[in-house]
Amino acid sequence: MLVKLAWRNVWRNKLRTSIMLGAMIFGVAGVMLMMGFMNGIIDNLVKNTIQWQTSHIQIHQKNYALNPDINLVIDDEAEITKLLEQAPQVKAWTSRTLVNGMIASARSTRGIQINGIDLESEPKITPIADHILEGEWLDNKGRNPILVSQKTADRLKLRVGSKVVLTFTDTTGDVTGAAFRVRGIFKTSSSTFDDANAYVRKADIQQLGQVHFDHEIAILLHDEAQVSDFREQLMSSISNKNKVQDWLQLQPILSTMMSSMNAGNQVILVIFVIAMGFGIINILLMSVFERTREFGVLMAVGMKKGNIRRLIILESGFIGIIGAGSGVIFSLFLLFLLSKTGIPLEAMAEGLNAFGIDSVLYPSVSFSDYVTVFVMVWCVSVLAGLYPAHQIIKKKPVEAMAEKQ
Repeated sequence: MLVKLAWRNVWRNKLRTSIMLGAMIFGVAGVMLMMGFMNGIIDNLVKNTIQWQTSHIQIHQKNYALNPDINLVIDDEAEITKLLEQAPQVKAWTSRTLVNGMIASARSTRGIQINGIDLESEPKITPIADHILEGEWLDNKGRNPILVSQKTADRLKLRVGSKVVLTFTDTTGDVTGAAFRVRGIFKTSSSTFDDANAYVRKADIQQLGQVHFDHEIAILLHDEAQVSDFREQLMSSISNKNKVQDWLQLQPILSTMMSSMNAGNQVILVIFVIAMGFGIINILLMSVFERTREFGVLMAVGMKKGNIRRLIILESGFIGIIGAGSGVIFSLFLLFLLSKTGIPLEAMAEGLNAFGIDSVLYPSVSFSDYVTVFVMVWCVSVLAGLYPAHQIIKKKPVEAMAEKQ
C-alpha cells in the first residue's frame, strides 16, 4: 500500500519530478565523465611510462641510479638472462647498454642518453619501431646507424642521412666518440623522453666505450598483477650487487599522482552528492508542504506517523533509484562511445606531451565506480527524505488540516 502510494506521489507533479530527475541524470553523467577523464589520464600515463621508460621491472647495478657511470654494469648478467628465459611470467625482456654523452651536428650540440639496444628484443619491449616518422628501424647493415627523435632532429637540423658525432667517456676514463648517420627519426608521446634519448646498436656503443656488459635489463610480464611477486622472486634469486625495481619504484611521482587523482575523484563525487541532496530536499519539501492537509487527514483517520515518515522516505528512495539508475545507464552509453572514439585534445597536445600523455584520451570507469556512484546517490536521496518527513510529522493533525494551501 505505502509503496503504491509513494510511487503515485512521485509522479503527482510530473514536470517537477522530471526536472529533478533530469538534473540527477546529467549530474551523474557529468561526475562519471570527469572520473573517466581523470582515470583516462592516469591510465594513459601509466601505459606510456611502462611502454617507453620503465617496462614492468628493471634491473641495474645497485649504485647505478645514484651514479650512472659506464663502469657500473649488471653483475652476473648471464645468470639473470638464464632465469628470465625460464620464467613463465615473462612476456619479453631486453638488455641495454646506456651511456650519457653529447650529440653534435654542424649546427648545434646537446646532451643525450645513448641507448645501445638489441635489435631483435627491443621492439618487444618498446614500440619504437612503430613510431618512426621518417627513415627506418635499425638493422645490421651499414656503419654506425642511429635513431634520433623529431625534437632532437629539429634542434640539430637533422634529417635522414645526416651525420652526427657522439662523444662520451669510456670505461678507462678517456673521451671517445665516432660519427653516426641518422637512419630514422621517431616521435613518442613524451617530448621530455624524446629530448633525452637516442638509439644505436648495442655492439657499436660497446666497442666505442670498451664496455662488454649491460647497464639495464627491462622486463615485461604477461600479467601486471604479478609484478610485485616476480620482483621479490628476482631479488632473492640474483646477486645482491644488483637492484630490482618495478615501475612504481622507478617512477614514485606517478604513484603520488595516482593517489591524488583517486582522492580528487572522491572529492568530486562527495561535492556532487551533497549538492544533489539539497536539490532533492527542496523538491520533497515543496511536494510535502503542498500536501499538508492531506497528511493531516491521514493522521486524523489513524495512520501512524511512522508510516507517513516511511511514505516520504519511499518517495525520495524512488527518486534516487530512478535518477541514479538512469544516470548510470546514460553514463555507460556515453563512456562506451568515448572509449571507442576517444577525447581529442590536440589543442593541448604540446603541454600533454611534456608529461608523456597522448593527445587523444580514452576515458575509463571501473564497475566498482559505477556501483559506488549509484549507492551514494541512492543513499543521499533516502537521507534527503528525512528532513521533509520530520517537518510534516511534527505537526498535529488539526494543525495540518487547517494549513492553508
